[in-house]
Amino acid sequence: MSKDILNLEPKLLWENFYKLTQIPRPSKKEQKAADAVAEFGKSLGLETIRDEVGNVIIRKPATPGMENKKGVILQGHIDMVPQKNSDKEHDFEKDPIETYIEDGWVTANGTTLGADNGIGVAAAMAILQSNDIEHGPIEVLVTIDEETGMTGANELKPGILKGDILLNMDSEDEGELYVGCAGGTNANIRFSFKEYPFPSHSSKAVKLSVTGLKGGHSGLDINIGRGNANKLLFRFLKHAVAHLGVRLASVDGGSLRNAIPREAFAVIAVPNEKYDEFKKAVEKYEAIYKNEYSSTEPELKFIAEETEHPEFIMNEVLQDDLINAIEACPNGVIRMSADMEGLVETSTNLAIIRSDKDGVDVQCLIRSSVDTARDWVESMHESLFRLAGAEIWFDGRYPGWKPNPDSPILKTMSSVYENKWGKIPEIKGIHAGLECGILGNAYPNWDMISFGPTIRYPHSPDEKVNIESVQKFWDFLLETLKNVPEK
Repeated sequence: MSKDILNLEPKLLWENFYKLTQIPRPSKKEQKAADAVAEFGKSLGLETIRDEVGNVIIRKPATPGMENKKGVILQGHIDMVPQKNSDKEHDFEKDPIETYIEDGWVTANGTTLGADNGIGVAAAMAILQSNDIEHGPIEVLVTIDEETGMTGANELKPGILKGDILLNMDSEDEGELYVGCAGGTNANIRFSFKEYPFPSHSSKAVKLSVTGLKGGHSGLDINIGRGNANKLLFRFLKHAVAHLGVRLASVDGGSLRNAIPREAFAVIAVPNEKYDEFKKAVEKYEAIYKNEYSSTEPELKFIAEETEHPEFIMNEVLQDDLINAIEACPNGVIRMSADMEGLVETSTNLAIIRSDKDGVDVQCLIRSSVDTARDWVESMHESLFRLAGAEIWFDGRYPGWKPNPDSPILKTMSSVYENKWGKIPEIKGIHAGLECGILGNAYPNWDMISFGPTIRYPHSPDEKVNIESVQKFWDFLLETLKNVPEK
C-alpha cells in the first residue's frame, strides 16, 4: 500500500515524500517532521539553520559555472491539514499516512494525504540531494504552521535569507503560474449562556447528523457549489424550533477554519407529541438537500437517531439568537474578481460551530485579495453577531500578494514552459493564503512565483495528487533552475 509510491518517478522526490508521510505532522504538531528535514540537510553536509520559531533553512552552493546566477529560495511548508472520515481510526499525532495509487493518482486511506505541501518540501529535498542538476545558489526554506496561522512565515526575520527569487511550491494546478494570492483574517465568535435541565419527562433526545459531504479547501473550493454542513444543519434547526418546538442541547460542526465543513451534529430535545412529525421533517429536508446538491454532494446524508438524554439544554433566548445568526451568516463567494476572470476575490467560510457547558464558539475564515473588501466582510460579521448578542474579535490577519506583471522570473518560467511543452502556462491569482504575501513583506526585493503539481480536494480525505503532473512539475523545476537570470 504505502510503499508503492517508492516505485514512481522522479524517484528521489517520491522517496522523500514517502518519508514525510511516515512522520505525523498536523499543524502545530509538526516539530518531528521539521527536525527530520533539518537532520536531512546536515546529513548532506549542507549549512542548516533553525530559526527562532522552528523554520528550517538549508543552503546549497551553486554547481560549477552557475555561480553568477541569482540565488533561488525553494519554499514549502511542512505541516498538513488533519482531516479524516468519521469511520476512519487514525491519530494524526501518532499514525503514519497510508498512501495508495489509484487511476494515476496518489491518495490516502480515509485521511488527508499531505501532498499539500509535502510534495513541495519533498521536491526541495530532492534538489538538495541530487548531484546531477545544474543550478545557481540554492536556499531551501521549510516553514511551520502554514495551515492554521502562517506562523513560520509571519515570524521569519529579514536578513536571514540571501536569495533574490522565491519559488513557492504550494500551488495545486500543473501548467499554471501564480503571481498573486488572497489575504485573510479569522472571525472568532462566542455566545455565552446558562444551561437549563433537559426536559426528559416530555421530550426525546435526538442526535441530528449531516454527513457525507466532500468538504475541501475553503479558498480553492469555495466556488464549486459544495454544501456547508453547518449551514445545512442550522437551516433545519430553524424550521424545527419554529414549527416543532425543538430545543437545542449541543452542537458540533466542522473541524478546521480553512476547510469547508463536511460534517455537523446536534443533540436536541423533541417534544414527545411532535416526534412523528419531526421524523417526517427530517426525511423532507434530506430530500431537499439531496435535490439541491445532487451534482456536488451525491453522498450527502441527513439523519436523526434517538440518543441518551443530555443533562442540559440551552436557554431559549441564546438558542434563538444563535440559530438566527447562523442562518443569516454569510458563507461562500462574496464577490468575484473584476480583473482576473474566474478568480474569487472575496469569500467567507462558516467553518466551526462548537458548544460547551458555558457557551458556543463559532469560527469563520474571511479571504480577499483586496484588503478593503476583507475589512468590509469583517464589518459584516461584526454587525451580525453583535446584534445577536455575541462577542466577536478578529485575529490572524495576513496580507495578500499583489501581482507583478513585469516579474523577470515570470518571464523566464513562461518561456521555459513554452519551449519545453509547446504552450504558454496560465498566469493566475489564487483565492488562498499563500505564504508569498507575508514573506514578501519581510523580503520586498524578492521576485516570487508559486507553482506545483495537480492536487485535488486538499484539506479533505479525498485529497489526491496526479502522478504525471508531479513528473512535469519536477522537470519544469529543473529547467527553471538551469535558466535562472544572472545577477
